[in-house]
Amino acid sequence: MTSTTPVDPTSTPAWAELTALHGSFTPDLRGWFDGDPGRVERLTHALGDLHVDLSKNLVTDEVLASLVHLAQDTGVAERYAAMLAGEHINTTEDRAVLHTALRRPAGQAPSLEVDGQDVDADVAEVLGRIDAFAERVRSGDWVGVTGKRVETVVNIGIGGSDLGPVMVYEALKPYVQEGLSARFVSNIDPTDLAQKVADLDPETTLFIVASKTFTTLETLTNARLARDWLWERLAAAGAIGDDDAARTDAVAHHFVAVSTALEKVADFGIDTANAFGFWDWVGGRYSVDSAIGLSLAITLGPDAFRELLAGFHTVDEHVRTQPLERNVPVLMGLLNVWYVNFLGAQTHAVLPYAQQLHRFPAYLQQLTMESNGKSVRWDGSPVATDTGEVFWGEPGTNGQHAFYQLIHQGTRLIPADFIAVANPAYPLADGGRDVHALFLANFLAQTKALAFGKTAAEVEAEGTTGALVAARTFAGNRPTTSIVAPALTPAVLGQLVALYEHITFVQGVVWGINSFDQWGVELGKQLALQIAPAIEGDDDALAAQDASTRALIEYYRAHRG
Repeated sequence: MTSTTPVDPTSTPAWAELTALHGSFTPDLRGWFDGDPGRVERLTHALGDLHVDLSKNLVTDEVLASLVHLAQDTGVAERYAAMLAGEHINTTEDRAVLHTALRRPAGQAPSLEVDGQDVDADVAEVLGRIDAFAERVRSGDWVGVTGKRVETVVNIGIGGSDLGPVMVYEALKPYVQEGLSARFVSNIDPTDLAQKVADLDPETTLFIVASKTFTTLETLTNARLARDWLWERLAAAGAIGDDDAARTDAVAHHFVAVSTALEKVADFGIDTANAFGFWDWVGGRYSVDSAIGLSLAITLGPDAFRELLAGFHTVDEHVRTQPLERNVPVLMGLLNVWYVNFLGAQTHAVLPYAQQLHRFPAYLQQLTMESNGKSVRWDGSPVATDTGEVFWGEPGTNGQHAFYQLIHQGTRLIPADFIAVANPAYPLADGGRDVHALFLANFLAQTKALAFGKTAAEVEAEGTTGALVAARTFAGNRPTTSIVAPALTPAVLGQLVALYEHITFVQGVVWGINSFDQWGVELGKQLALQIAPAIEGDDDALAAQDASTRALIEYYRAHRG
């Protein structure tokens, strides 16, 4: 069993080492590269199919060694082993944390039993049902109420039940079966659902309602709206009669659920045989490789979904087996600690030079910020350091024409991860010139410019004089990590996601926080339920609000048509 009391990182010998190193630390990437021909090779690592170059980070060998000592002093490896074994490291909810079990290969030894349950058997059973259902839809065996095959899958969820599936779907669109597509509805703003279904044929649409408890406000509201839309459109087309039996039959043909609340699923009208469950040891932001990925198994196919899982598992095994000093997620997590706690970074940019990954930064926002946005440790005591950072980003080259100015010449330190693939999904040429090569030239140019900058002397040598010299000078020493893969395959995407899952884990352990709860999400949800009656006209509920909220509600009431 791991310790129930987190280690205060600031009390460790490693923290003292890092503090001393920081006191005399002067970043000098130009000097480090010029004086150390082996730096790139020493700081470049393979992680499955990922080529990870850490050499442009603001670290020396001494700093890296002390960061590894910090991982040792705070018990990173021991807590990872505890997680894999099913110990209840989610302390505030008294739960195991076993998203890694979702991608364990069948028959892996030793088998995993947690809290009296055969986890491997449970996962295999659900995956088998997902595979079978996906094949029914893909083959045309599953049909709608009028006998037509499914053409569009609409996933209704929010948070981890939306961000993961939509990110993977967008990233792996080239793998989608011809004649199938997916859409994703999450926002309770009625515009989201209205626009997503406006041009759909109800006879060829399948809705997946993804809510573990089948009580999520946004998801169930959208599900009911979708059900109303289905009934109205089918009736208008003469496809169903105007009676309860016909409506119930329509829902059974056009709705399935990802939920374990079978009674609520049945009350909605969904056949419980078409409900796919997952477990309380799977956090929402870690659930894309569970039944939450049903839309992906249908559109991409079970084989691609299994390859995605295999990619996750590759990284799980790397973290489990590699020593800390060669463990890529550990090193990247420790670098983030260095930047946050010693160099004062408050944000972290993720910049994919792959348009298919355009939703990846948004996915990472939930993964990292919901996990590590904490101010108390896992025993309830206050944290001893700053925790978490704001993750953000956009695909290159779009970002170059938007916010890169701040990264290059602003006053804030913004570590950035650049992600690219060697082989694009759509290899196109412009006048005989490989457009992807031009694209990756930008990737390489940006990391080079950020690292090495441009001196005043170099600017002057180009003929610039006076005040313009300073404006055209680049300080450099802006840290980046480069991650490159051969192509964006399902396995590579799984490796990328798992990489950031474990980076997040490492930071959480060092800071002594529980990265697997999200109590900060709950307060606003509770207050919304209290405020809703006031918006709807309840004067007593209105009177109970604070002055600002009350005034805003009154404005809404006055202006609502």
